[in-house]
Amino acid sequence: MFTIETNPTASVEESYRELNTQLAALLSGERDLICNAAQFSAFVMQTVADLNWSGFYFARGEELVLGPYVGKVACTRIPFGRGVCGKAATALQTQRIEDVHAFEGHIACDAASASEVVIPVVVDGKLIGVFDMDSPKVGRFSEADQVGLESFVSTFIAATDMNWSI
Repeated sequence: MFTIETNPTASVEESYRELNTQLAALLSGERDLICNAAQFSAFVMQTVADLNWSGFYFARGEELVLGPYVGKVACTRIPFGRGVCGKAATALQTQRIEDVHAFEGHIACDAASASEVVIPVVVDGKLIGVFDMDSPKVGRFSEADQVGLESFVSTFIAATDMNWSI
């Protein structure tokens, strides 16, 4: 396994494609939502540089509830529409925030976080949850990162049985 920064001859896009192949292999043969979410969170934390949090929040009623993650302790419940995760949940669109301190309504679970990307996990038009990544670097996530990370989430969805309830 390599990180995006350990293959200096590959473009960011090529690195994400190579890592996505590794991710698919990691998740193959396992369909459980919690198991795959835990593996996915750890995989992202180990392969994407400059992160301090990587994990899931699952949709429950009108809020997001903390799921498997890697990082410091986190907020356990986030109402839809609140913070970056809540906005991604209501808009059903990826939120890529260059500077979380400039984002109105940001929820500061970890004061060290400076930028964030949140990708909704949507299956058959239904919100399952969101995948959240934080970085201590302002402007950490580029458009190429967003596209690569969205492809990771697509791989996670394809590999996982989403008909599991908590």
